[in-house]
Amino acid sequence: MSGKAKRTGSNSVKAILDIGKTHIKLLFVKDGAEQASFSCKNAPIAGMYPQADVASIWAWLAETFRSYPHTASVTDLVFTTHGATAALINSDIADKANALALPVLDYEFTGVDACTAAYQQVRPDFEQTLSPELPAGLNLGKQLFWLQQTYPEKFNTATHIVMYPQYWAWRFGGELASEVTSLGCHTDMWVPKSADYSSLVSQQNWRHLMPAMRNAWDCLGQVSAGVAEETGLPVDCNIYAGVHDSNASFLRYLKSSQTGEGAFTVISTGTWTILMQGNGDVSSLAGHQDTLANVDVKGNPVCCARFMGGREYESICTRLGGNISMTVEHSDVQQAIHEQWLVTPDFSAGNGPYGGMTPSLCCPEAPIAPQAIATLYCALMIDQRLNDLSATGPIFIEGAFLKNPILCQIVAQLRPDQPVYLSADNTGTVMGAAALIDFEQTDALSFPLNPCKASEFAQLSQYKAAWYNEINKNQS
Repeated sequence: MSGKAKRTGSNSVKAILDIGKTHIKLLFVKDGAEQASFSCKNAPIAGMYPQADVASIWAWLAETFRSYPHTASVTDLVFTTHGATAALINSDIADKANALALPVLDYEFTGVDACTAAYQQVRPDFEQTLSPELPAGLNLGKQLFWLQQTYPEKFNTATHIVMYPQYWAWRFGGELASEVTSLGCHTDMWVPKSADYSSLVSQQNWRHLMPAMRNAWDCLGQVSAGVAEETGLPVDCNIYAGVHDSNASFLRYLKSSQTGEGAFTVISTGTWTILMQGNGDVSSLAGHQDTLANVDVKGNPVCCARFMGGREYESICTRLGGNISMTVEHSDVQQAIHEQWLVTPDFSAGNGPYGGMTPSLCCPEAPIAPQAIATLYCALMIDQRLNDLSATGPIFIEGAFLKNPILCQIVAQLRPDQPVYLSADNTGTVMGAAALIDFEQTDALSFPLNPCKASEFAQLSQYKAAWYNEINKNQS
């Protein structure tokens, strides 16, 4: 088992790599505060199939580390990534840059659906995995099944299946490991109630490919000599197993006294809007589309509901002649409500509570403020997802939608019986991942939260009713 280096000091810096579906961020934290942040776009590339651009990600990381003046002071390195992604590697190949048995598949590749009929014959029931059937490659088990069926020779050269955060930990020098938050993220491969692999893993003979389970906060070793030379990182820099990104946001609240003793909901926003309910009841999940159980860092099931909030917001803005950078004004939202200018799902190719529906555009083709309509849409979708979880208790909003305070205020107006709080630091994923360092020595986490005052838009309830009437009309 890898030991943890003991280097400390007032100049020590922690590095957190956050690979989201749309952006990659490398952040440096010192004394609990962000010191520097670097980012770039993350986009799949063409090839045998749409795939993660692993080589470019590595090149960007190496260059960013080399150019950062305090890289030599980095004592700890943590990885957090989007879900539904794994690397098939051949660990017998010494050069890790060339050790992928197959390229890392982009989970939005719809070609995976070609195996749907065959996959349904081996896919475990929802009652076993609490993982819903999702489109494209959003069920990791379906991805792996498709790869195994389509490229059997290359698949069979793999010695390990490694979840995406742990792949990057391994690339930098850490031991091979599996970790529960990525395995428990709608993969069809994990049974939350028994904390073991599902029947799919055994049936497809994948169990021997899965590295040993480690905690997200476990140190997997230190940066290798070759990586140190390429990046400027010190060889005694500790590498941690890492965590699924939404679970990183949720992690802070698990260790916070600010959530209280009862149920609470954390809304992690970005490309995906994921609602994670602490102390929820998993027995109510199966009746609603795109609800599921994720698994927290301690292995406990977490009731979740999702929709592609950031992607849909951008799609609506673009479709109505605007863009996501346009500022949302109260007057524009009130006009949209008064005129009942609205759009209904689905703008995400099959995800969320109304996945697969044909969108309705009940508004002018080029309204004055498309962003106001997109804001109302996403607030109503959050409200629906909270209903699907039978959510009670406080609501905590993290991530990208904090940049749209009116959206958050509308959520508060729609949920008058639940207090809504906004994360004040806008770095929930990063600081949650950073909390894995010395995790067992930390009794409780404290971080700034701002109460969210509810908006007071007139006729919002009538607008909401019109939105549902249009959805019901499209469903009939």
